[in-house]
Amino acid sequence: MLAEYIAERYGRRVRYIADVAGGQGMLTRLLNKRFNYQCEVVDPRGYVLTGVPSRREEFSAALALYYDLIVGLHPDEATRAVAEAALVRPVILVPCCNFWAADKLGRDALLDAIADWYGTQGVCAERVVFDFKGPKNIGLVSEPPVVKEQYDPTR
Repeated sequence: MLAEYIAERYGRRVRYIADVAGGQGMLTRLLNKRFNYQCEVVDPRGYVLTGVPSRREEFSAALALYYDLIVGLHPDEATRAVAEAALVRPVILVPCCNFWAADKLGRDALLDAIADWYGTQGVCAERVVFDFKGPKNIGLVSEPPVVKEQYDPTR
């Protein structure tokens, strides 16, 4: 399950998590109650279950700065914004539909296209097969580019 993966991989290195296009908020609920994260659904549809924290708005990469981790589990139209968030925050992106390119892309081609874009941006990403029923169970887990501080002789 994705919640366990997040807890195992990130532990206490992350606290605030955005569950982008998270629908009713089941992942958010698990992350909050079982693993003690502060997670909220960011979804303009506003379909969350009672008691699930949420922001009823479209996700944009600019929102990534408010979180420690961005999760896009089948984020549909938010796929590009979730991928762009990888420039500044760790991201787990499991795309389901091609909202990436005008060309028709299957699952593997879509993952390849996003991974290629990550490469051009300096984002380090690995392909992960998650422990839930497929075929849309393969995603990219990424870390933002490392920004090297420039040497400042006045310091």
